[in-house]
Amino acid sequence: MLHTRTLPPLIGQAPEFLMTLERISRSAGLGRPLLIIGERGTGKELMAARVHFLSPRWSADYVTVNCAALSETLLESELFGHEAGAFTGATKQYLGRFERADGGTLFLDEIASASLRVQEKILRVVEYGEFERLGGVETLTCDVRILGATNLDLQQQVLAGRFRADLLDRLAFDVVTLPPLRARWEDIPILAQHFALAMVRELGLESFEGFSMSAMQVMMKYSWPGNVRELKNVVERNVHHAAAQSGSGNVWVDEINLDPFASPWRPVAPASSITKVSDEGLLPRLPEPEAGRSFAGQVGRFERILLRQAMSNNQQHMGRAARSLDLSYDQMRHYLGKHALLAKSNKQKLV
Repeated sequence: MLHTRTLPPLIGQAPEFLMTLERISRSAGLGRPLLIIGERGTGKELMAARVHFLSPRWSADYVTVNCAALSETLLESELFGHEAGAFTGATKQYLGRFERADGGTLFLDEIASASLRVQEKILRVVEYGEFERLGGVETLTCDVRILGATNLDLQQQVLAGRFRADLLDRLAFDVVTLPPLRARWEDIPILAQHFALAMVRELGLESFEGFSMSAMQVMMKYSWPGNVRELKNVVERNVHHAAAQSGSGNVWVDEINLDPFASPWRPVAPASSITKVSDEGLLPRLPEPEAGRSFAGQVGRFERILLRQAMSNNQQHMGRAARSLDLSYDQMRHYLGKHALLAKSNKQKLV
């Protein structure tokens, strides 16, 4: 169980942020599934924990799992458990996250990364509260509230065949989309000050004197693609550097360096017309338009290069190559066949 004392505070006063907190708080009292959508670094994990600890299930277990961190088999075992002998290395019975979260809440982070097979099993739990451990025959039941989070457009994932429409229908009883940091710019100084003070305490220094006007302007003008998590990293890094340069216990941040890799000696990639070496030889860069060549001919050449690059980058694995190009498996087979590339790929992994 994750204790409330381990949770960082949710900080902000921008209207967009406060509206989101209110929406999350209203959703907490329901026992239905909830999807939390947001860009990386917007605090999806913190919002999910808030839902649990404001809900009637707050005293029960709050269990989390990152679906993107595990392979399909490991994720299936982690969620539903397994019996001894279910697979190589399964020496004893293992209780999955659904069993451990019985009566409480299960947070599925990066839920869009779960395979279609795992999604089907999750759907059964959502609809009937039933599942079996891997290698088991006994049907188990559980009472779990499911919270899901992702930074992807799940409706687009459904159209692309990567997410089950019926599972999305069940999980989308309520959907909360978190605002990115660039939409709550008023919170940048508040968050920066909070992270700076925490870093000063961690370093055992006396006080934080603040940011210069130019340093704050840099932070206010930046778009923060990594959102609050990126802001935290930038502030902590610059406070640490400022403390090292000051030589005293009082820290003043005069300038902000957004790029930790910035250096006059930064390695530069050599200019080259080659992107990668594959089994078929050197793969050229994407072609420039050629005068005098037909439109269809140039498009076909472009398609062949894309297909060869995708297959090479994914070790000739057709399924992964298809996903990298946002194609379905059948579409990938069609294009490989169209350009006479299917025969070779058939000698490799196809799914």
